[in-house]
Parts: sequence; structure tokens; C-alpha cells
Amino acid sequence: MIFGSQDIGIDLGTASVLVYVKGRGIVLREPSVVAVDKVTGQLLAVGEEARRMLGRTPGNIVAVRPLKDGVISDYRYTEMMLNHFMNKVVGRRLFFKPRIMVCIPSGVTEVERRSVEEATMHAGARKTATIEEPIAAAIGAGLDIGRPYGSMVVDIGGGTTDIAVISLGSSVVSDSIKIAGDKFDEAILRYMRKKHNLLIGERTAEDMKMTIGSAFPRKETLFMEVTGRNLISGLPKTITVSSDEMVEALDEPVQAILEAVHSVLERTPPEISADIFERGIVMTGGGALLYGIDIRIQQYTRVPCYVAEDAISCVAIGTGMALESMTSFGKKNGLMQAGAGNEDYFNG
Repeated sequence: MIFGSQDIGIDLGTASVLVYVKGRGIVLREPSVVAVDKVTGQLLAVGEEARRMLGRTPGNIVAVRPLKDGVISDYRYTEMMLNHFMNKVVGRRLFFKPRIMVCIPSGVTEVERRSVEEATMHAGARKTATIEEPIAAAIGAGLDIGRPYGSMVVDIGGGTTDIAVISLGSSVVSDSIKIAGDKFDEAILRYMRKKHNLLIGERTAEDMKMTIGSAFPRKETLFMEVTGRNLISGLPKTITVSSDEMVEALDEPVQAILEAVHSVLERTPPEISADIFERGIVMTGGGALLYGIDIRIQQYTRVPCYVAEDAISCVAIGTGMALESMTSFGKKNGLMQAGAGNEDYFNG
């Protein structure tokens, strides 16, 4: 099967959007944020430019994340964001609309899946299809999911953590929980407010997570100066926070992920469990880069665990690879083709 040059794979994430174009690889990586004038409805900024506005906008401008917990929370803003990114990638050519495959969490409802497809179509796609994130992540991590042995993937994104045991190209057991990168940020915000009486913003919490965030004590403790508003005096204040404190701050969401992984392993058939113990658990997504989370999973499950190379891009790369090999990944392999039941949906 031959696809046109306009075929696009999109990792439509809660925290960021990655776009894969056939033959070119990943061509766009931007935060999932839009800034809009509330009065006129005009789109002012998208992506990184809009992310810099979070928490800093005047009354008539709102900077929002149009996706929450892995699904669309604001349909209109999502459509505007997708349209902007597609114009950036393929230009404003009306005669050659692209065919697009979009990633979705494994636990989404039919209504949530349909909303993603419709938003993509309205943003300018000619035809659209969806693929489950853990399937895409496994493909992007280099796992041969078509073979008759089990593989386990833990994909920690911004809004959801998707866990799947895969064999013969399909999920045998899977789970999707709404605890991931965003919940890490919220846990840091709560910790700073409770422990230090310091109110910090979302961007500061995210910077702390990326700079000193830890799920397991580091060999060498890191420190970071953090500025926020003192809740007692109401004045700006700067304090020094250590990576050891972050282990305490992030323990609750990390523990929830550990329990979800354990639950999936409990429901895994014994033969596949043996394969997973031999091959290990593969971690993908931006949340997998949190220091020590792979160590925590390995200690909790007694199963080897490792972070995939270029973990952040695995889902987008896997989507692109599935798009380029449509005959290998049909509807039964986690790929849900809108309005069609066979791999020829994208033809024509």
C-alpha cells in the first residue's frame, strides 16, 4: 500500500503535541496550550508562545490547556490548536488535505474517541484514524509487538498513565489512570503550600519537577531556588528546595502508578507474565524521565524495568510507523479506523 506525502501522525497529548510526517520524522513539538482573547475569540498564540503566558495574562486574555486527563476538555480550542499546527506543518494548501492518525489513551470512551476524530477532521484532515497510545508507544520503543510473546509498556504522559501488556499486536490486559505529569505538578504545588507556606505557579512546579524532581533518593542531592508568594506575609519569597523533598512531595502520585502497574500484572496470563519477567517493563512518555521512577517500579514489582530511548517521542514515532505500515496494524491491533473496518480506509 502506498501513502501520500501528506500522511501525518499526531501525538495529541495533554502537555504537548508532537507531529510526525511520513518521510520526515517528527517535525513539530509544541506545548498543548492556546492563548485566546475572551472578548473577540481571536487566537493570539499557540504552543510555546502561549505556554509562556500561563499565569501572566491580563483579564481579557486566557491561556488554557484544551486537553485534560488525555481527552479533549475544550473542543473549540483543540480544533483551533490543531488547525494552527497543521498549517505550520503542511501549509495552507486546500487541494491536498492530509490523512491523519491520532493517538488516544487506551481507556477513552467511544464519545471521547469520536470527539478527537471530529476535531481533527474540522481542523483540515481529509481522513482520520486513531491508535491506542500504549500500542504506539511499544512500536516507537522498538518492540516487535506482532510476535507471539508478551511485552509490557508503561506510558506516563501529561494527563494519563497508560499501562498495557501486548502480544500478537494487540493489548491482552490494559489500564489507563488519570495520574501522570500534571498530577506530579499538582503534588508539588500542594507540598510547597503545606510545607513551606509558599504559593507557586504551574510553570514553577513544572520546572521543579524537571530540574530536581525525584521518585527515588538521588546519589547526590540536588538543590533549586524557588520563588513564590508567602501565604503568611503575602510578599514574594525565595527558598531553597532539595531533591529529597521532591521524593516526599511526589510519593502519592508515584504510589498510585505503582499500584496500577501491579494490578495489570496481577491480571496477566502466566505465560505472558514469564515473558515480561524475562524481557522487562518498558517505560515511555515524559513522565518516565522522572528520576528514579523506573527504580521504584522495579522494586515494587520485582520485574526488570527500563526507560526507552527518546521516551518522549516514542508515541509519535510509533504512530508514524503504524501509519507507514497500515497493512500490519489493522483495527484488531489497537488501531480504530473511523467509519471503516479494514486497512484500506485511508485509500482514495
